[in-house]
Order: sequence, then structure tokens, then C-alpha cells
Amino acid sequence: MTNKPKLNERSLQLLKTLVERYISEGQPVGSRSLAKNSQLQLSPATIRNVMSDLEELGLVHSPHTSAGRVPTAKGYRLFVDSLLTVKPLNIEEINLLQHGLENDDDEAKIVDKASRLLSEVTQMAGVVTLPRRELVSLRHIEFLPLSNTRVLAIFVTNEQEVHNKIIHTSKQFSAAELQQAANYLNSIYSGQSLTDVRQAIVMEMQQTQKQMNQAMLDAVSMAHQTFEDDQGKEDYVLTGETNLMDFSELADMSRLRQLFEAFGQKRSIIHLLDKCLEADGVQIFIGEESGYDVFDCCSLVTSSYSVNDQVVGVLGVIGPTRMAYEKIIPYVDVTAKLLSAALNPKSVTP
Repeated sequence: MTNKPKLNERSLQLLKTLVERYISEGQPVGSRSLAKNSQLQLSPATIRNVMSDLEELGLVHSPHTSAGRVPTAKGYRLFVDSLLTVKPLNIEEINLLQHGLENDDDEAKIVDKASRLLSEVTQMAGVVTLPRRELVSLRHIEFLPLSNTRVLAIFVTNEQEVHNKIIHTSKQFSAAELQQAANYLNSIYSGQSLTDVRQAIVMEMQQTQKQMNQAMLDAVSMAHQTFEDDQGKEDYVLTGETNLMDFSELADMSRLRQLFEAFGQKRSIIHLLDKCLEADGVQIFIGEESGYDVFDCCSLVTSSYSVNDQVVGVLGVIGPTRMAYEKIIPYVDVTAKLLSAALNPKSVTP
């Protein structure tokens, strides 16, 4: 972060102590508590002077109801960037996360599990974006006849995910005709991203179709139904948002209502999470750093996850700015790595 305030060791130690006490207790921190817990032999008058300096720098402020002080977003940022000691997860905590993501081949279920795990272990809100479809490639497609004009479309993506969808055709097709349609689509679109496949199919349907025989038209029509966007499809999985009601700084009903409306509208969260797609490692937005007023009392700790060495999504924890960053950061970091492993193709020994 640019323009970091230059503080001496004494001021940094007092700020560190103040942030840690406030995170732990949730109450404004006074000079007596700082004198007792900072391990510095300072008089109350000296501590008050340092606190006054920190307040002038915008690192702490005094709630009007208390003589104690609490960190600002700027104070939390200095703490996280320069004073925080991250605590690695122990083996039991890692095993808990690992077991929670095992034994499932369904991509959507794995993503849902990751969100629930983050919520459970942090007692905050866990959020995971679904893998970006433009980075998901088509490997193979098959069509199987069902009753009347119903057809089961089966397509494989990224060499591991199998998707099923029932489509309705304009007429009844034999198994041989459906196989011919699948062969045609596989010969043209295999290896392309689903986004490119969808765009190409729409263009084919819009162009003059004189040069296409009926079998090709039928194949394109079935592909269009198979790959069209699902209007109800979620952009991300959010779990445990009611946990936020347990934090006094978020429990104000009007603030909660605004927060839950933002969760429902999705746009601001998706925009925020998209910022993290291009970044390496854990990213942290504290309070007003998000750029959205509704999140001024919240922090978002995120990390990206990958499939086939390509970043396809982001997961994270949403909670109050008064969160235990030293524990939340490794939970997010490890869960992102485990989610990447769970979604990647299983290695096959020859």
C-alpha cells in the first residue's frame, strides 16, 4: 500500500496491541489496557500521546461513547501488511478441510462444499465463485434418445466433468441420427471453450442455412439447446451469511438489510471477486477499500483457485473488519489449494 505512515517501534507495538485487543474483545481499547498488554514500560500519559498521534494519522479513532479507541480501515491495513503474524493451520485443521472436499465428482457440489467449509471453520460467510465458463473447454458430446422427442445430451468438459441435460427436439431421432449429430459437433467444436462454442452455434443459426443439410441443422439446433445459458444459474455460492448477525458491529438492522440486499443483487460482490482473478495469493479488502459503502464495516479475504493451471474462480470469507486475520488468511489460502486439487483431473498411472 502506498503512503504508509512512518511510525517508530513504540507506536507500532501499541497499534499492534490495540488491534489485537479489539479483535479479541470487540470493545474500544483504553490506555490502561494498552499499558498492561503492550509489554512496554510506558506511562499512561505517554500512551495517550501516542494514541493521539495515531488518531491524527487516521489509524485509530474514538467512538463517541467511549474514551477508548478502535482501529480504522487504514489501521487494520497497516496491521495486516506489516504487523500480522499468520498462524499456519495444524494438521487436524488441514485434514478437516481436505476430507470435506473429497468423495465427490460433481463440480457444483464441490464448490458448494468449499463455501460451507469456509463458513463453518470461520463462523463467517463463505463465498466461492463458480468456475468461469469461458475457461471451461468442451471435450466430447453424445446424444441418447429418450421417450418421444426428448434427448439426453451428455458432454464432457476439461477431461473430467460430465454434464447431463435433457433437451426437446422438433422431431423424434433414431440413435444413429443422434450419433451422426454428435460426431459432427465433436469434429468441429472439441477442444474449444464453451463460450466460443455457444457463440459459434448462435452465429451458425443466424446465418443463411442453404449450405447446411438437414442433419447439420439438427445437430446445431441440439447443440444450441445443450449449451444455451441457464438464466437461473448462480454466479457464486454464498453460505453462512446469517453468521454475520452475531457480530455487534454488523447487527444493526438497517446495515444488515443493506448487506443482505447486496448479497441478493450479486453485482457488487461479483465485481469485487473479479478483481481477485488476476492476482496471485491471498487478497484482502478492508472496509472502504472495497469501493462499496455497504461493505464499509466488512472485510473480504480471498484467494483464486485453478483448473488445468488456469485461474477459473475465487473463494473467500466475508466478515467484520474485526476478524482474526491470522487465522482467516491461512484457512482461505489452504482451501483454495485444496479446491484446485479437487477440481483438477485425477492423474492416471499408465
